[in-house]
Amino acid sequence: MSVIIAPGRPEDHPALAELWEASVRATHHFVAEADIRYFKPLVRDVYLGAVTLTCAFDDGDDGRPLGFSGVADGKIEMLFVAPPAFGRGIGTRLLRHAVETLGATGVDVNEQNARAVEFYLRRGFVVVGRSELDGTGRPYPLLHLHLA
Repeated sequence: MSVIIAPGRPEDHPALAELWEASVRATHHFVAEADIRYFKPLVRDVYLGAVTLTCAFDDGDDGRPLGFSGVADGKIEMLFVAPPAFGRGIGTRLLRHAVETLGATGVDVNEQNARAVEFYLRRGFVVVGRSELDGTGRPYPLLHLHLA
């Protein structure tokens, strides 16, 4: 599989929201169904447009998105990979682009998402803080990480 890293475009948002949902369902088992339904339109219509969006696309005929990241003010606000592409280096490539090209040095990670926490720790991030609630006030504790 050949992968292209490229800027995201508004026309990508519907497919990226679908990818977000699939990734959350595969990795965020602690998130309530009602919250997934609440956040999905916000991801599609608000959040994706509020960040510098980078996508990993399959270089094949369909050019489908395999993952995406969003950076704002030096912080990775989102990084999601399609479940069929887990373990293929897509997340690492998106993270590298966020850090090396966009200057990202921080990220918040759901504490209950052990796989994501480990992903960032293995790539040089360290925990510098914790919040009991997520940014919307929901009971999903966040770890605040910073690149060491």
